[in-house]
Amino acid sequence: MNPSTITNDLTVEILSRLLAKSVARFHCVSKQWGSIFGSPYFKELFLTRSSTKPRLLFAMAEKVNEEKNCVWRFFSTPQLENPYEKSSSTLVAAAEFHVKFSPDKLYICHCYDLKYFSIGYASGLIYLYGDRGEARPLICNPITGRYAILPNRYTYRKAYSFFGFDPIDKHYKALSIFYPSGPGHSKILTIGAGDMKWRKINCPLRYDRHDIKSEGICINGVLYYLGSTSDCVKDGHGIVSDYVMVCFDVRSEKFTFIDVERFCRLINYKGKLAVIYWEDDVDIYKLYYSDVDEYVEYNVNDDDINELRVWVLEDVKKQQWSKYAYTWTDDRFFRRRVSIAGVTASGEIVFSMLKYTPKQPFYVFYFNPERNTLQRVEIQGFGEVLKKTCRVCTFVNHVEDLNVHDFKQLKSDHPPLVDEPDSESD
Repeated sequence: MNPSTITNDLTVEILSRLLAKSVARFHCVSKQWGSIFGSPYFKELFLTRSSTKPRLLFAMAEKVNEEKNCVWRFFSTPQLENPYEKSSSTLVAAAEFHVKFSPDKLYICHCYDLKYFSIGYASGLIYLYGDRGEARPLICNPITGRYAILPNRYTYRKAYSFFGFDPIDKHYKALSIFYPSGPGHSKILTIGAGDMKWRKINCPLRYDRHDIKSEGICINGVLYYLGSTSDCVKDGHGIVSDYVMVCFDVRSEKFTFIDVERFCRLINYKGKLAVIYWEDDVDIYKLYYSDVDEYVEYNVNDDDINELRVWVLEDVKKQQWSKYAYTWTDDRFFRRRVSIAGVTASGEIVFSMLKYTPKQPFYVFYFNPERNTLQRVEIQGFGEVLKKTCRVCTFVNHVEDLNVHDFKQLKSDHPPLVDEPDSESD
C-alpha cells in the first residue's frame, strides 16, 4: 500500500473529529487541508460523525432597551444519551458559548406578542423575524454568527413566518402567511436562489383573521404548523374540527391539511410528526404575550400531577394517530417555568426552562416515556456571559454540518451594527 495514501487517509480521519469552528479556521493551513475540507466525501464523513453527537441549542434573547430590540446569544451543550443510568438526582452539563448577535434596528425582539415574532430552526440554521411592521427577516448560523438579511416583503399586512428545508434539492425556504388573508396573500422565498424574491403562493385554507397557533416544525422536507379554523373559509377541504394541522411540502410547495381536536404543540418524534399537550393546556395564542407568564403563574400548579398526552401520526393519508398518556409527580419539575423543547433521537422528551435568571440554576429535563422517569440536568456556564434575565428558546438534535458553514448566502463573520443598504433588500 502506498504510504502517502495511508497518511492521507489518516489525516482525513483525524480532521473529521474536529469541531466545525476549527475546520473553518484551519482551511488556510495548507492547500491540502483546504482541499480535504471542501471535498464532498469529507463533508459527508464529518456529518456522519457529528450526527452521533447531537447537541441542545440555546437561543438567549436579552432585551437591551425599551424599544423592540434584543441582543441574542447562542450556546450549546451535549445532548445526553441515557441520562437515567447515572446515580445522581441532578446531572451537570457545561454550556459552550458560540456567538453574540446584536444587529441594530432589525427588531428581532423575542419579548413581544407571540403573533408578532417568528423563530425557526431547520438543518442547522436559525430564522428570526421580529416586529413585522418594522423588522427585516434574517437567517444566521448560530455557531459562527454568519448571517443573511432577507428581502423585505413590502406589505402593510402582518404575517407569520415559517422556515423549512428541502433535503432533496438542498434548499431552505421561508413561508409567510399574511393576515387577514385571501388568495395570493401568502408568499414563499427560496433562500439561495439566484434572484431572491418573495413569490406569491396560494394557500387553499383562507383565513379571515390571523389564526396561526404554533411555531413551525420541518420534518423530512415537510413544514407543519397548527392553525385555528374557527374563522376561516374552508373551501371544501373536509375540515371539521376547530384546529387544523397545515402541512406544506417544501419542495413541491403544496398544502395539505390534517384535522386536530385541540390546541397542542408540535414535535418531531423519531422522524414522525407528533403533537404534545398537557391535559389542562389552554390556547396561549388567545392571550396577550404579556399575559402568558401571569396566566401560567396563577393557573398552573407545580404541585399537581403532570398529565402529558402525546399523539404520533402513523399514517398521513389515513390520518391515523398512536395516542399515549403519561402521568408523573416530581417536586423537582416546575411545569409553569418550562417549555417543551422536543424529542431526542432515542425518544426522550426534553423540557427546558423558559427564562434564564442570573445567579439561579438553569435546568433542562429529560423524560423517558418507556420508563416513565424524569432526569434533571443543570446547565452551567451561562452566567459567565449573561448578566441579565433572558428569554430562552431551546432546540434539540442540533448537528454541525459543514454544508451549513459553507452556505454561500451567509456573509460576514459577525452581525451588522447598522442597517444594510437598500440595494441589499431587493
